[in-house]
Amino acid sequence: MHKYEPQKLSIKQWAESDRPREKWLNQGRKRLSNAELMAILLGSGTRDISALGLAKQLLENFDQDLRLLAKADVAKLRSFNGIGPAKAITLLAAMELGQRRIETSLRERPCIRSSKDAYEVLYGQLSDLPHEEFWVLHLNRANRVLSREQISVGGVAGTVVDTKIVFRKALQQLSCALILAHNHPSGNLQPSQADLDLTKKLKAAGKILDIQILDHLILTETAYLSFADEQLL
Repeated sequence: MHKYEPQKLSIKQWAESDRPREKWLNQGRKRLSNAELMAILLGSGTRDISALGLAKQLLENFDQDLRLLAKADVAKLRSFNGIGPAKAITLLAAMELGQRRIETSLRERPCIRSSKDAYEVLYGQLSDLPHEEFWVLHLNRANRVLSREQISVGGVAGTVVDTKIVFRKALQQLSCALILAHNHPSGNLQPSQADLDLTKKLKAAGKILDIQILDHLILTETAYLSFADEQLL
């Protein structure tokens, strides 16, 4: 007697209501799960696993967290059977487009009324980096964002900030105020003595140039600390 082995179905062989693309057309994109959206990007799986199964496997590996998936590189994604360079780049390109969609809000020159407003503008740049970066928000007299500038990139434990570079573009844009920001990859929100000293130094330089330092934010993946809110300025 031959042993019966159920045949694995490709997406094209599924019931129409179960296919991600058809589900999008019939029920709308909001009805699709993250795995179904990823299956559309992957397009196909392997002989042993469907595109949806492969998407579910990826999400399970990254604890269902799209932020962790976005941090992966091409080599990491290619370690999964069924994902070659083209599929890896397609997934990461989708993640990057999602991030850039958030960034387009800057074109509207959001007004910074609180540390939370500043955090929301900077979150996409600093929240999930494996190393430290230092950024500055340039504001006009009405506290609207003129631009956002990366000042320096460092390692896991810190980054070097040059006062001249911080104020160069501020002077070019006639910025009236700045908000400083950097991330702590460790997840620790407490400012170091170096953070406190740098803030004091930049605040003093800004006073001479008539450019006010409104705040300094420390960001992690899930939270932030405001020097202004904590009365550390």
